[in-house]
Amino acid sequence: MKNTLILLILIVFSSSLIAQKGTVSGKILDKETKEAISYANIIIKSSDKIVSGGITDNNGRFKISKIELNTYTLEVQFIGFKTFSKTIAFTKNKTKIDLGTILLEEDATSLDAVAITVERSTIMQKVDRKVITIGKDLTTVGASASDIMTNIPSVSINQDGDISLRGNENVRILIDGKPTNLSSRELLQQIPATSLKTIELITNPSAKYNPEGMSGIINFILKKDANLGFNGSFNTGFTYGERARYNNSINLNYRRGKINFYGNYGNNFGKSLSFGKVTRTIEKTSQTTDNVNDNTSHLVKLGFDYFINDKNTFSFYTNQNFVNNNIDGNRGILFFNNPADNFNQIDITNTENTNASYNFDFKHDFNKEKHSIELEVDYNTLDSENTYDFIFSGNRPSIDYTELIANKRTNTTINLDYTNPISDNTTLELGLETRIRKTDNIYETGNPNFNNSAFSYDREIYSFYATISQFWHKWQYNFGVRLEDYNVAANFFENGEAPFFFTDKLFNIFPSGFLKYVPSETSKNSYQFSFSRRIDRPSLNQINPIRLLNTPQIIITGNPSLVPQFTNSIELNYTRKINKGNITFGGFYRQISDEINRRGFFDTNNPNLLIIDYDNFDDNNAYGLELSASYKPLNWWTINSSFDVYSREQKGVIENESVSVNNTLLNAKINQSFKASKNLTFQLFALYTGKQKVLQYELKENYFVNAGARYNFAKGKGTLSVNFNDIFRTQRFAFEAYRTIIQTGEFRRDSRSVFVGLSYLFGGKNKNLKRKKRDTNVKADKFL
Repeated sequence: MKNTLILLILIVFSSSLIAQKGTVSGKILDKETKEAISYANIIIKSSDKIVSGGITDNNGRFKISKIELNTYTLEVQFIGFKTFSKTIAFTKNKTKIDLGTILLEEDATSLDAVAITVERSTIMQKVDRKVITIGKDLTTVGASASDIMTNIPSVSINQDGDISLRGNENVRILIDGKPTNLSSRELLQQIPATSLKTIELITNPSAKYNPEGMSGIINFILKKDANLGFNGSFNTGFTYGERARYNNSINLNYRRGKINFYGNYGNNFGKSLSFGKVTRTIEKTSQTTDNVNDNTSHLVKLGFDYFINDKNTFSFYTNQNFVNNNIDGNRGILFFNNPADNFNQIDITNTENTNASYNFDFKHDFNKEKHSIELEVDYNTLDSENTYDFIFSGNRPSIDYTELIANKRTNTTINLDYTNPISDNTTLELGLETRIRKTDNIYETGNPNFNNSAFSYDREIYSFYATISQFWHKWQYNFGVRLEDYNVAANFFENGEAPFFFTDKLFNIFPSGFLKYVPSETSKNSYQFSFSRRIDRPSLNQINPIRLLNTPQIIITGNPSLVPQFTNSIELNYTRKINKGNITFGGFYRQISDEINRRGFFDTNNPNLLIIDYDNFDDNNAYGLELSASYKPLNWWTINSSFDVYSREQKGVIENESVSVNNTLLNAKINQSFKASKNLTFQLFALYTGKQKVLQYELKENYFVNAGARYNFAKGKGTLSVNFNDIFRTQRFAFEAYRTIIQTGEFRRDSRSVFVGLSYLFGGKNKNLKRKKRDTNVKADKFL
């Protein structure tokens, strides 16, 4: 009995020792300025093996738990600072170690390297998104954001400037995580490439995001620094194709004590050409188009962060975009069997718009680490005026006339977000969101065949979300649900016609889930699974009955009777680090109901006039595979490539006939860098997009090749770039329509061009400190 009792005591004592774990904590500051250093890496090693680790929070604090009792080496690493190293030992009598304040010392050698960290673009695969850091290799491609999007994996741009993600145009566009009142086409043309910091592709957003956009979200992050002292950068570029185009930007930042001021100004201006031809085989007619586009855009971002104290931060920024665009269009209509009917239309378009956003943010941190509440208000306005002059010659189908379309839009978004770390590895998040959008459009025309009209569209959405995330051994997960109450009211008044009224009210539930598995701390493999339910509410361009394009043979307009489409989406991704690079492979499946897509039909009063609008089609399915890789076969040779294939089944009713189409779309991109010397690098980029079939037409394949070079000077602070785009002049937008209307067409722009750019960094030290998370829109990003 005595021996049994002793044995039980030994077992209990041994179990208690086994169950005991160690915890280490501390705070990291800059030795010179005493500022907290966010996102510093904390590494715990046993010999050369990493056994645990973490990062510092916004206040420079860290806490690492569940460490086996033993002796370790703790290292603190952060770019631009010398590595801090200290031996720590956990025993049964010492399971908690508080290192207090650790002061990191500046590393002058590392700082020289920091200045050129944006030399090459990088792609980081996170649990719910790809994050593309815009390096100098992408900004050499052209002047606007539209010019560089063709280089981005999973993204396509057509000849009209419309953007699609994974082969679908129902994608939501954000600027700094906030919606705008501009269409994706307008937005991409107006943002200077040199004003972009990162691009986020969020293909399966969590419940914390509002669920609009079937194929996901593309978030453009504009540049903002948070460096000590005064610093900045300057960029300028010149593009010449058939005409000259220019782009410039300057970024300034001043950080001292508790206040950080920052500003960015960018512009692009100049002329570009586009031309094309559409031939109708049955009617035996053709329409040629030649456009000269003269665009001027100014983008300004100003803001500040005020770090009131360790617990409270207030921030404000504003984006201001001013645009003037003039298009001189010349359209020739030829009748093959009756040349006497031929005529020409000259249309001169002038667009002036101001798009402004104002963002206020207040965040309070509670005593418990990562326990916070944040209030954010974003207000966006658009004032736009488009004037059109139509002049005819030959067999004139109409008198000369003018038109005016005026747009006024406001968009208000209010977010209240609460985050509570329930335990060391579990976090609860709750939030409320209000979105209010108001739109008023006025159409005035001098064409006797058309009528003046007015369109208004008001929408209110009220949401609540809850998510819970947890780290559990080798697993990480995030599950959430979002509840939304949706109300919309639309009115359309046209002179001489009965008014049109439309209202809709919906309540919907949107669940989401993310699961990530990493076999070990040092594993080169990771596996990710996600699902979500999403909604595509018709965009303003899709529902606005006021015509967007008016040519002698084609009118593009919206359909105010559209209803939302819903999508259930599943994704699976695999990422592997290899010795000289990394590979990401993934697949997705979408089930779509009431899919929104374009349709074309003839005007009953004018059989030669094709009207293109949008309609809801039957339930459809889509699935695809994506492969992207970065590989460095030699020290001087780097390859970044992506390959994706998407399949989609479409069903619908065209002219009272049930039709279906199975389509497979193939995209391939490859970007190669060749380092000739320490400062000189050459680049070669190629893209191929395969054929794509929809219910009424087929898009033809498209491909092109770009080449470029970069030269660094002034110890990496300056860069001279030269790029030759579309070397073989193969870029095009070609189609063949085979249902409703039989026609073929091809459009091109002056894509073969030479770009010359210069960038220069100036000012103080390049130490990135407290950077506001909300400015990079990481609300749904819980797993690094």
